[in-house]
Amino acid sequence: MMRYSIVAATALSALALSACDRPTVVVPSAPTVVSVPGPAGPQGAPGAPAEKGATGATGATGSTGSTGAEGAQGAQGDQGNRGKTGGDTIIVVPPPEPAPRR
Repeated sequence: MMRYSIVAATALSALALSACDRPTVVVPSAPTVVSVPGPAGPQGAPGAPAEKGATGATGATGSTGSTGAEGAQGAQGDQGNRGKTGGDTIIVVPPPEPAPRR
């Protein structure tokens, strides 16, 4: 009997401790730094003008290619075998039955 009471007490204490609220850790935020711009500085000296290069010459037009030769005609295929004649079997297809009336 003593063995069951120890097991029950251990289980109850584990349940009781797991049901407790844990406090949340609050981390303070860093202070916000605001930068204020100072007065504008003096204007810089203008840059040197860029030199424009000469335009290159246009290339020559290529020549047109020649037309290809016509292909040769294909050979004639072999003639097929003659079909076999039917035997003496007769197939009778009965006429369809009329639909039942309602």
